Amino acid sequence: MKAVRLHEYTKRPVVEEVPDPKVQSPLDVLVEIGGAGLCRTDLHIVEGQWADKSGVRLPYTIGHENAGWVRETGPAVTNVSPGDAVILHPLVTCGLCRACRAGDDVHCANSRFPGIDADGGMAELLLTSARSVVKLGPNLRPADVAALADAGLTAYHAVRKAVPLLYPGTRAVVIGAGGLGHIGVQCLAAMTPAEIIVVDRSAAALDVVKDLGATHTVLADGGQGAAVADLTGGEGAHVVFDFVGEGGTEHEGVAMLRRAGSYFVIGYGGRVEIPTIDVISSEINVIGNLVGSYNDLDELMTLTAQGKVRLHTRTYPLEAVNEAMDDLEHGRLQGRGILVPS
Repeated sequence: MKAVRLHEYTKRPVVEEVPDPKVQSPLDVLVEIGGAGLCRTDLHIVEGQWADKSGVRLPYTIGHENAGWVRETGPAVTNVSPGDAVILHPLVTCGLCRACRAGDDVHCANSRFPGIDADGGMAELLLTSARSVVKLGPNLRPADVAALADAGLTAYHAVRKAVPLLYPGTRAVVIGAGGLGHIGVQCLAAMTPAEIIVVDRSAAALDVVKDLGATHTVLADGGQGAAVADLTGGEGAHVVFDFVGEGGTEHEGVAMLRRAGSYFVIGYGGRVEIPTIDVISSEINVIGNLVGSYNDLDELMTLTAQGKVRLHTRTYPLEAVNEAMDDLEHGRLQGRGILVPS
Protein backbone atom coordinates (compact mmCIF):
# COMPACT_ATOMS: atom_id res chain seq x y z
CA MET A 1 0.00 0.00 0.00
CA LYS A 2 0.99 3.67 -0.29
CA ALA A 3 1.90 5.50 2.91
CA VAL A 4 3.36 8.84 4.03
CA ARG A 5 6.64 7.93 5.71
CA LEU A 6 8.94 10.05 7.84
CA HIS A 7 12.56 8.92 7.45
CA GLU A 8 14.45 11.77 9.14
CA TYR A 9 13.50 14.65 11.42
CA THR A 10 13.60 18.15 9.90
CA LYS A 11 13.08 16.60 6.45
CA ARG A 12 9.66 16.25 4.85
CA PRO A 13 8.06 12.81 4.59
CA VAL A 14 7.82 10.83 1.37
CA VAL A 15 5.06 8.71 -0.14
CA GLU A 16 6.23 5.15 -0.74
CA GLU A 17 5.05 1.56 -0.92
CA VAL A 18 5.02 -0.47 2.31
CA PRO A 19 3.52 -3.88 3.19
CA ASP A 20 -0.19 -3.97 4.05
CA PRO A 21 -0.93 -4.33 7.78
CA LYS A 22 -2.69 -7.59 8.67
CA VAL A 23 -5.23 -8.60 11.30
CA GLN A 24 -3.42 -10.65 13.94
CA SER A 25 -5.23 -10.38 17.28
CA PRO A 26 -8.91 -11.11 18.09
CA LEU A 27 -9.81 -7.42 18.59
CA ASP A 28 -7.96 -6.03 15.57
CA VAL A 29 -9.83 -3.91 13.02
CA LEU A 30 -8.32 -3.20 9.61
CA VAL A 31 -9.61 0.07 8.17
CA GLU A 32 -9.46 1.30 4.59
CA ILE A 33 -8.68 4.99 5.02
CA GLY A 34 -11.16 7.40 3.45
CA GLY A 35 -9.60 10.53 4.88
CA ALA A 36 -6.63 11.44 7.09
CA GLY A 37 -6.50 14.88 8.67
CA LEU A 38 -3.39 17.03 8.55
CA CYS A 39 -2.65 18.55 11.94
CA ARG A 40 -0.12 21.14 13.09
CA THR A 41 1.20 18.34 15.30
CA ASP A 42 2.32 16.62 12.09
CA LEU A 43 4.50 19.65 11.38
CA HIS A 44 5.87 19.48 14.92
CA ILE A 45 6.60 15.77 14.45
CA VAL A 46 8.61 16.52 11.31
CA GLU A 47 10.45 19.26 13.21
CA GLY A 48 11.44 16.67 15.84
CA GLN A 49 9.47 18.14 18.73
CA TRP A 50 7.92 14.74 19.52
CA ALA A 51 11.07 12.65 19.07
CA ASP A 52 11.87 12.25 22.77
CA LYS A 53 8.26 12.02 23.96
CA SER A 54 7.12 9.43 21.43
CA GLY A 55 10.24 7.28 21.28
CA VAL A 56 9.13 6.12 17.82
CA ARG A 57 11.61 4.42 15.53
CA LEU A 58 12.06 5.91 12.08
CA PRO A 59 10.91 5.45 9.43
CA TYR A 60 7.23 5.32 10.24
CA THR A 61 3.85 6.39 8.87
CA ILE A 62 2.37 9.60 10.27
CA GLY A 63 -1.30 10.59 10.54
CA HIS A 64 -3.45 10.52 13.69
CA GLU A 65 -6.82 11.87 12.44
CA ASN A 66 -8.39 9.00 10.57
CA ALA A 67 -11.71 7.75 9.23
CA GLY A 68 -12.69 5.17 6.64
CA TRP A 69 -14.40 1.84 6.15
CA VAL A 70 -13.86 -1.44 7.98
CA ARG A 71 -12.22 -3.95 5.66
CA GLU A 72 -11.54 -6.86 8.04
CA THR A 73 -11.94 -7.69 11.73
CA GLY A 74 -10.53 -10.14 14.24
CA PRO A 75 -12.77 -12.99 15.46
CA ALA A 76 -13.71 -11.26 18.74
CA VAL A 77 -14.92 -8.00 17.18
CA THR A 78 -18.68 -7.54 17.51
CA ASN A 79 -19.22 -3.77 17.38
CA VAL A 80 -18.39 -3.23 13.68
CA SER A 81 -18.48 -5.29 10.48
CA PRO A 82 -16.70 -5.05 7.13
CA GLY A 83 -18.14 -2.20 5.10
CA ASP A 84 -19.07 -0.03 8.09
CA ALA A 85 -18.02 3.62 7.88
CA VAL A 86 -16.07 4.56 11.00
CA ILE A 87 -14.04 7.30 12.63
CA LEU A 88 -11.10 6.21 14.76
CA HIS A 89 -10.34 7.36 18.25
CA PRO A 90 -6.64 8.30 17.97
CA LEU A 91 -5.56 6.02 20.81
CA VAL A 92 -5.51 2.23 20.86
CA THR A 93 -6.25 1.45 24.51
CA CYS A 94 -6.18 -1.64 26.71
CA GLY A 95 -9.56 -1.41 28.45
CA LEU A 96 -8.13 -3.01 31.58
CA CYS A 97 -6.21 -0.29 33.45
CA ARG A 98 -7.84 2.00 36.03
CA ALA A 99 -8.07 4.94 33.62
CA CYS A 100 -9.83 2.87 30.96
CA ARG A 101 -12.24 1.38 33.48
CA ALA A 102 -13.08 4.91 34.66
CA GLY A 103 -13.87 6.03 31.10
CA ASP A 104 -10.72 8.17 31.03
CA ASP A 105 -9.11 6.10 28.29
CA VAL A 106 -7.09 9.06 27.03
CA HIS A 107 -4.82 8.34 30.01
CA CYS A 108 -4.65 4.58 29.41
CA ALA A 109 -1.53 3.12 30.99
CA ASN A 110 -0.91 0.82 28.01
CA SER A 111 -1.99 2.85 24.99
CA ARG A 112 -0.56 3.22 21.50
CA PHE A 113 -0.99 6.44 19.53
CA PRO A 114 -0.92 5.63 15.79
CA GLY A 115 0.72 8.48 13.92
CA ILE A 116 2.67 9.55 17.02
CA ASP A 117 4.39 6.47 18.46
CA ALA A 118 3.29 3.85 15.93
CA ASP A 119 2.35 3.70 12.24
CA GLY A 120 -0.54 6.05 11.52
CA GLY A 121 -3.25 6.59 8.96
CA MET A 122 -1.76 8.70 6.15
CA ALA A 123 -1.91 5.51 4.15
CA GLU A 124 -4.35 3.31 2.31
CA LEU A 125 -4.86 1.03 5.33
CA LEU A 126 -4.57 1.32 9.12
CA LEU A 127 -4.70 -1.42 11.74
CA THR A 128 -6.49 -0.41 14.93
CA SER A 129 -8.61 -1.94 17.69
CA ALA A 130 -12.31 -2.57 18.25
CA ARG A 131 -12.08 -0.17 21.21
CA SER A 132 -11.08 2.67 18.87
CA VAL A 133 -13.79 2.56 16.20
CA VAL A 134 -16.94 4.69 16.28
CA LYS A 135 -19.56 3.92 13.63
CA LEU A 136 -20.63 6.89 11.55
CA GLY A 137 -24.23 7.84 10.93
CA PRO A 138 -25.56 7.29 7.42
CA ASN A 139 -25.29 11.01 6.62
CA LEU A 140 -21.57 11.26 7.44
CA ARG A 141 -18.68 10.50 5.08
CA PRO A 142 -15.18 9.60 6.35
CA ALA A 143 -13.37 12.37 4.44
CA ASP A 144 -15.78 14.97 5.83
CA VAL A 145 -15.21 14.06 9.49
CA ALA A 146 -11.67 12.63 9.66
CA ALA A 147 -10.15 15.67 11.36
CA LEU A 148 -12.74 15.44 14.13
CA ALA A 149 -10.81 12.39 15.34
CA ASP A 150 -8.20 14.66 16.93
CA ALA A 151 -8.75 18.35 16.22
CA GLY A 152 -12.48 18.08 16.82
CA LEU A 153 -12.07 15.70 19.71
CA THR A 154 -9.51 17.92 21.42
CA ALA A 155 -11.70 21.01 21.00
CA TYR A 156 -14.77 19.15 22.24
CA HIS A 157 -12.87 17.77 25.24
CA ALA A 158 -11.80 21.26 26.33
CA VAL A 159 -15.27 22.73 25.93
CA ARG A 160 -16.90 19.82 27.75
CA LYS A 161 -14.58 20.37 30.72
CA ALA A 162 -15.46 24.07 30.74
CA VAL A 163 -19.25 23.62 30.56
CA PRO A 164 -19.80 24.02 34.36
CA LEU A 165 -17.92 27.35 34.23
CA LEU A 166 -20.00 28.83 31.41
CA TYR A 167 -23.43 29.57 32.80
CA PRO A 168 -25.79 32.22 31.33
CA GLY A 169 -24.16 35.65 31.34
CA THR A 170 -20.58 34.39 31.09
CA ARG A 171 -18.09 35.24 28.36
CA ALA A 172 -15.63 32.93 26.64
CA VAL A 173 -12.70 34.01 24.48
CA VAL A 174 -11.46 31.72 21.72
CA ILE A 175 -7.94 32.50 20.50
CA GLY A 176 -7.42 31.03 17.05
CA ALA A 177 -10.25 30.45 14.58
CA GLY A 178 -8.39 27.90 12.46
CA GLY A 179 -8.44 24.10 12.32
CA LEU A 180 -9.19 23.57 16.02
CA GLY A 181 -10.70 26.90 16.92
CA HIS A 182 -13.54 26.86 14.39
CA ILE A 183 -14.64 23.52 15.86
CA GLY A 184 -14.34 24.84 19.41
CA VAL A 185 -16.60 27.78 18.54
CA GLN A 186 -19.28 25.39 17.30
CA CYS A 187 -18.99 23.21 20.39
CA LEU A 188 -19.32 26.27 22.62
CA ALA A 189 -22.39 27.44 20.72
CA ALA A 190 -23.99 23.98 20.91
CA MET A 191 -23.17 23.22 24.56
CA THR A 192 -23.11 26.52 26.47
CA PRO A 193 -25.06 29.81 26.71
CA ALA A 194 -21.84 31.84 26.91
CA GLU A 195 -21.10 34.92 24.82
CA ILE A 196 -18.32 33.85 22.43
CA ILE A 197 -15.52 36.26 21.51
CA VAL A 198 -13.16 34.96 18.81
CA VAL A 199 -9.68 36.44 18.26
CA ASP A 200 -7.57 35.70 15.19
CA ARG A 201 -5.05 37.49 12.99
CA SER A 202 -6.85 36.31 9.82
CA ALA A 203 -9.90 38.27 8.72
CA ALA A 204 -10.90 35.36 6.49
CA ALA A 205 -10.85 32.92 9.43
CA LEU A 206 -12.98 35.32 11.45
CA ASP A 207 -15.48 35.52 8.60
CA VAL A 208 -15.87 31.74 8.76
CA VAL A 209 -16.72 31.66 12.49
CA LYS A 210 -19.24 34.50 12.22
CA ASP A 211 -21.61 31.90 10.77
CA LEU A 212 -20.63 29.20 13.27
CA GLY A 213 -21.74 30.79 16.54
CA ALA A 214 -19.28 33.58 17.32
CA THR A 215 -20.94 36.51 19.11
CA HIS A 216 -18.05 38.88 18.44
CA THR A 217 -14.89 38.66 16.34
CA VAL A 218 -11.67 40.54 17.05
CA LEU A 219 -8.81 40.95 14.59
CA ALA A 220 -5.45 40.32 16.26
CA ASP A 221 -3.74 43.46 14.99
CA GLY A 222 -2.06 44.53 18.22
CA GLY A 223 -5.17 45.93 19.83
CA GLN A 224 -6.89 42.64 20.63
CA GLY A 225 -6.30 42.90 24.37
CA ALA A 226 -8.00 46.27 24.58
CA ALA A 227 -10.83 45.07 22.34
CA VAL A 228 -11.53 42.06 24.57
CA ALA A 229 -11.43 44.30 27.63
CA ASP A 230 -14.05 46.57 26.04
CA LEU A 231 -16.28 43.61 25.13
CA THR A 232 -16.10 42.24 28.68
CA GLY A 233 -16.76 45.54 30.45
CA GLY A 234 -13.15 45.72 31.60
CA GLU A 235 -13.46 42.54 33.66
CA GLY A 236 -12.03 39.96 31.26
CA ALA A 237 -13.38 36.58 30.22
CA HIS A 238 -14.57 33.80 32.49
CA VAL A 239 -12.79 31.26 30.25
CA VAL A 240 -10.11 31.68 27.58
CA PHE A 241 -9.53 28.82 25.15
CA ASP A 242 -6.09 29.17 23.54
CA PHE A 243 -6.05 27.07 20.38
CA VAL A 244 -2.69 28.53 19.33
CA GLY A 245 -0.46 28.31 22.42
CA GLU A 246 2.56 30.02 20.91
CA GLY A 247 3.74 33.26 19.37
CA GLY A 248 2.56 35.36 22.30
CA THR A 249 -1.00 34.05 22.64
CA GLU A 250 -0.03 32.29 25.85
CA HIS A 251 0.65 35.70 27.43
CA GLU A 252 -2.32 37.45 25.85
CA GLY A 253 -4.69 34.68 26.88
CA VAL A 254 -3.84 34.95 30.56
CA ALA A 255 -4.13 38.74 30.37
CA MET A 256 -7.66 38.40 28.96
CA LEU A 257 -8.91 36.54 32.06
CA ARG A 258 -11.13 38.01 34.73
CA ARG A 259 -10.49 37.26 38.41
CA ALA A 260 -10.99 33.55 39.12
CA GLY A 261 -11.00 32.91 35.37
CA SER A 262 -9.71 29.78 33.67
CA TYR A 263 -7.13 29.62 30.87
CA PHE A 264 -7.45 26.43 28.82
CA VAL A 265 -4.24 25.53 26.97
CA ILE A 266 -5.01 23.55 23.81
CA GLY A 267 -2.47 24.69 21.21
CA TYR A 268 1.18 24.35 22.13
CA GLY A 269 4.70 25.35 21.21
CA GLY A 270 5.16 28.31 23.56
CA ARG A 271 5.57 28.70 27.31
CA VAL A 272 3.13 29.75 30.02
CA GLU A 273 5.00 31.97 32.48
CA ILE A 274 2.91 33.60 35.21
CA PRO A 275 4.25 35.10 38.42
CA THR A 276 2.90 32.97 41.25
CA ILE A 277 1.69 36.07 43.07
CA ASP A 278 -0.59 36.77 40.09
CA VAL A 279 -1.98 33.24 40.20
CA ILE A 280 -2.73 33.58 43.91
CA SER A 281 -4.00 37.14 44.00
CA SER A 282 -6.36 36.65 41.04
CA GLU A 283 -7.07 32.97 41.80
CA ILE A 284 -6.83 32.05 38.14
CA ASN A 285 -6.64 28.51 36.78
CA VAL A 286 -4.42 27.09 34.04
CA ILE A 287 -5.82 23.90 32.56
CA GLY A 288 -4.12 21.58 30.10
CA ASN A 289 -6.09 19.69 27.47
CA LEU A 290 -5.09 16.53 25.68
CA VAL A 291 -7.23 14.66 23.18
CA GLY A 292 -10.65 13.55 24.47
CA SER A 293 -11.96 10.13 25.41
CA TYR A 294 -13.86 7.57 23.35
CA ASN A 295 -17.10 8.82 24.91
CA ASP A 296 -16.17 12.38 23.95
CA LEU A 297 -15.73 11.25 20.33
CA ASP A 298 -19.05 9.41 20.37
CA GLU A 299 -20.80 12.54 21.69
CA LEU A 300 -19.06 14.73 19.11
CA MET A 301 -20.28 12.44 16.33
CA THR A 302 -23.82 12.91 17.63
CA LEU A 303 -23.47 16.70 17.41
CA THR A 304 -22.02 16.33 13.92
CA ALA A 305 -24.83 14.07 12.75
CA GLN A 306 -27.28 16.66 14.11
CA GLY A 307 -25.61 19.33 12.00
CA LYS A 308 -24.38 21.32 15.01
CA VAL A 309 -20.68 20.82 14.21
CA ARG A 310 -19.19 20.79 10.73
CA LEU A 311 -15.65 20.95 9.42
CA HIS A 312 -14.28 23.55 7.05
CA THR A 313 -11.94 21.41 4.95
CA ARG A 314 -9.80 21.20 1.84
CA THR A 315 -8.89 17.81 0.39
CA TYR A 316 -5.57 16.74 -1.14
CA PRO A 317 -4.50 13.43 -2.70
CA LEU A 318 -2.15 11.44 -0.50
CA GLU A 319 0.73 12.18 -2.86
CA ALA A 320 0.29 15.94 -2.24
CA VAL A 321 1.08 15.70 1.47
CA ASN A 322 3.96 18.18 1.25
CA GLU A 323 1.87 20.69 -0.68
CA ALA A 324 -0.70 20.41 2.11
CA MET A 325 2.01 20.85 4.75
CA ASP A 326 3.29 23.95 2.95
CA ASP A 327 -0.22 25.41 2.84
CA LEU A 328 -0.70 24.75 6.57
CA GLU A 329 2.71 26.08 7.56
CA HIS A 330 2.35 29.30 5.55
CA GLY A 331 -1.23 30.08 6.56
CA ARG A 332 -2.82 29.30 3.20
CA LEU A 333 -5.04 26.56 4.62
CA GLN A 334 -8.28 27.61 6.29
CA GLY A 335 -9.90 24.92 8.41
CA ARG A 336 -8.41 21.43 8.06
CA GLY A 337 -6.50 19.72 5.30
CA ILE A 338 -7.66 16.16 4.52
CA LEU A 339 -5.49 13.65 2.67
CA VAL A 340 -7.52 11.19 0.60
CA PRO A 341 -5.87 8.05 -0.78
CA SER A 342 -6.61 7.61 -4.48
